Amino acid sequence: MSTYKAPLDDLRFALYDVLDVEKQFAALGQDEASRDIVDAVLDEAARFTETVLAPLNAIGDEVGCTFDKDSAEVTPPPGFKEAFQQFAEGGWTGLTASPDHGGQGMPAVLGYALTEMVDAANLAWGNFPMLSHGAVEALKHYGTDWQKETFLKPLVDGRWTGTMCLTEPHCGTDLGLLRTRAEPNDDGSYNISGTKIFITAGEHDLVPNIVHLVLAKLPDAPPGPKGISLFVVPKFKVGQDGTIGERNTVRCGSIEHKMGIHGSVTCVMNFDGAQGYLVGEPHRGLQAMFVMMNSARLGVGVQGIGLSERAWQNALRYSRERLQSRSLSGPKLPDKPADPIIVHPDVRRMLLTVKSLLEGSRLMAMHAYSLLDVAHGAGDPAEREKAETLVSFLTPISKACQTEWSVENTYHALQCFGGHGYIREHGMEQLARDARITTLYEGTTGIQSLDLVGRKTASTQGAGLKLFIGMIEEFAKAHEGDAALAEFIAPLQAKAGEWAQLTTGMLQRAANNPEELGAASTDYLFYSGYVVLAYWWARSVAAANASAQNEAFRQAKLETARFYYARILPRTLAHKAAIEAGAEPLMAMAAERFGA
Repeated sequence: MSTYKAPLDDLRFALYDVLDVEKQFAALGQDEASRDIVDAVLDEAARFTETVLAPLNAIGDEVGCTFDKDSAEVTPPPGFKEAFQQFAEGGWTGLTASPDHGGQGMPAVLGYALTEMVDAANLAWGNFPMLSHGAVEALKHYGTDWQKETFLKPLVDGRWTGTMCLTEPHCGTDLGLLRTRAEPNDDGSYNISGTKIFITAGEHDLVPNIVHLVLAKLPDAPPGPKGISLFVVPKFKVGQDGTIGERNTVRCGSIEHKMGIHGSVTCVMNFDGAQGYLVGEPHRGLQAMFVMMNSARLGVGVQGIGLSERAWQNALRYSRERLQSRSLSGPKLPDKPADPIIVHPDVRRMLLTVKSLLEGSRLMAMHAYSLLDVAHGAGDPAEREKAETLVSFLTPISKACQTEWSVENTYHALQCFGGHGYIREHGMEQLARDARITTLYEGTTGIQSLDLVGRKTASTQGAGLKLFIGMIEEFAKAHEGDAALAEFIAPLQAKAGEWAQLTTGMLQRAANNPEELGAASTDYLFYSGYVVLAYWWARSVAAANASAQNEAFRQAKLETARFYYARILPRTLAHKAAIEAGAEPLMAMAAERFGA
């Protein structure tokens, strides 16, 4: 059976030793985030996720969600509703929300730690509160005062949950093709009609009301994405005074039967003249949607990390316990009939691959969340703009790499179990199945790569890239004479220079052939991800050396960093070769020659 224990030591190392969040909190005036408070939040989050959520993970997978066709209602797995009530009563739904809206105002980077623990303990359950955060962000930035009071506060305190209703049966990425319509009423409301699919937490009984954020087109909408507006559509109508009225004409038509995350309900939602209210300006819905989407994309990246952590813990435990064959260099446990499989080089290859990608990803993600704190709270507008540019650049890298690596990590972890990993009792096959969706929803890996090379690099003249390379140069300069870091600094600087050259070459080729961006995009994204992790592993060694961590902890960081630089960072060589190969090998073959 799969088990979970929150990795508090590594979370605290990342927060305090690597990111030095205490200094950042003080600079941003986040006085409420004292070390005592932060530690208490981490401890209580660990207790809740380990004892309440983790035991429900297998149940959610086995039982799944139940759909009643007659009532169009959905019942989540046993225990999910009670767990959500505890979560809301504990104030977790509003941990990072503004006190103006009933939240606790804690830093986003602390919210990361909570989210990772939730996702590792029970990814499917974690989807119910996750989309509420995106709805809160959209309403906070674009909602009217009435909408904030009426819809935002119940989302923050966990009385209601939220959704994002974007995808339709005929359009996913290309939202300009959507057909959902919004007809204005004399009272200022709108009648929303259309069908949305793949709606996470679109219908359930965890809370009495669900707030749908819906993309639709007004009668006078121009064609394409410039004609999209955003509307808030509650499951139950809400009066101007906040009172809940009759059931709105929005219904769940069916739920999807999925490869994984069985405990998370994925709905087809039918809007039949449902009452809704415009959020923001007409035809400017994509702006608000991207606020939700960027929040969700970072959140899905964290899901990948959570799954990797749980898979890592169970694979490590099994590899220490499972006796099989003798070490190639001689018996390590001569009093036993065989040695534990952790002595074998190939098992170590798998374990160290997971460990290096997992712990590096954690720092990549926590850095992104710390940038959100700066972007929202710094007093200097230039500092806020710099943080926004950098987190925008890192978002597609984080989402894509952390989720793709979770597929790799759960595969390696399952492989450590051999045939036992393929059967259900150990829980490893569930983690592998659950991981697969993270590379798909909130924008596939291909979409993230196009976002990175297009909007985040070509359109900005590499603004985010320049900022990150500046971080590498600053770090290298600060540790120029540090012999303990010399083995990492030189290759890191070389990769930073190569990264800049690859970017310039890619953009120059794209100026003559626009297919070049698409051809290079996925390899460019992964090249970027591996260099970002190389930076964080060098930072980890520097932080560990300067910390009060014990010798075993410090040595483990050093040895994992060495493994990463020796065995994982060279993957960039293959990605570089693919980028430089250009578009011709991909585009030369006519579609009809692909085969029957």
